[in-house]
Amino acid sequence: MALTPQDIGRIANLARLELTPSESERMLTQLNGFFDIVEQMRAVDTSGVTPLAHPVAAIQDVALRLREDVASEPNQREANQQSAPAVERGLFLVPKVIE
Repeated sequence: MALTPQDIGRIANLARLELTPSESERMLTQLNGFFDIVEQMRAVDTSGVTPLAHPVAAIQDVALRLREDVASEPNQREANQQSAPAVERGLFLVPKVIE
């Protein structure tokens, strides 16, 4: 996938950037270089390769430091919702903001 100068202009417009022609050309070169690298990575056959849980696991054993998933705070839902203007079945009710 190669970008065109028109694509760079559209992206700059969406990002509210004002690029000079030299900046636009440099951005086009850099982005197309990035997409070239992505295409090279996609061309590598990774069938049969097990995904890593952590990138460092490829070079050393990784022990994840996870804690027990236990509730440490008491349930104070009713007390916290006393000042709410509208509550239903333990949930805050808010006005619809998306039309």
